[in-house]
Amino acid sequence: MEAAMGLMRRIPPKHTETALSALISLLPTYSSDLLSQVDQPLQVLCDVDNGREFLLCDYNRDADSYRSPWSNKYHPPLEGGHYPSLELRALEIEANDVFTVYRDQYYEGGASSVYLWEDDDSEGFVACFLIKKDGSKYAHGRRGYLNEGGWDAIHVIQVGPDVEGMADYCLTSTVMLSMTTDHETSGTFSLSGSIRRQMKAELSVADGHLCNMGKMIEELEGKLRYSLDQVYFGKTKEMIWTLRPPTDLPSRRLP
Repeated sequence: MEAAMGLMRRIPPKHTETALSALISLLPTYSSDLLSQVDQPLQVLCDVDNGREFLLCDYNRDADSYRSPWSNKYHPPLEGGHYPSLELRALEIEANDVFTVYRDQYYEGGASSVYLWEDDDSEGFVACFLIKKDGSKYAHGRRGYLNEGGWDAIHVIQVGPDVEGMADYCLTSTVMLSMTTDHETSGTFSLSGSIRRQMKAELSVADGHLCNMGKMIEELEGKLRYSLDQVYFGKTKEMIWTLRPPTDLPSRRLP
């Protein structure tokens, strides 16, 4: 299992699904562990009840069906599926509305979903915030010469029980980025990778859990975007400028 996880950490995100399927066929006894621990690029499904798209992940899956955050129904229909409590469902509805605004402001489109469920290990709950932005040439989010591209963000927050107006929050965020250009001007270029970070905090619940979770996601996602820019794009530019130094620009190196 350790070797399998080490291999998956080195697989480009766009090949994760193929590699994971191959590992499951080789290690069927570890299939549940692999599916729960390996983050895959998010898939999109349309809720036929209201015509809105929602994102698929292991956190809204029960058997072979996926629960929509918009209608709270499983697709395809499933009897005896797991549903959040009425209190969490109300918070889930509010979180999806707020996160839609967040997505539009930061990503100018794409798809997002939020799922909540009870934490069996404590009296708190767990929330999963998902964002997917397709930047390919056939999508609404096309940018420049990008032929294929995608941004998948998965934020999982464990929220502890309220104790004297305070609660513990543990946020684990994963971002998967992939992009390919194929143009006569820019040529063919492919870049992909993923990054994961964690943040913990003890915060007052006076403003509500949703406010606290939103601030943590906004802060950590900003750090992840900066890290991706420095690690992937920064190093790539440095290598290109080293191999093919531009004649009209001074030599540049990362700090």
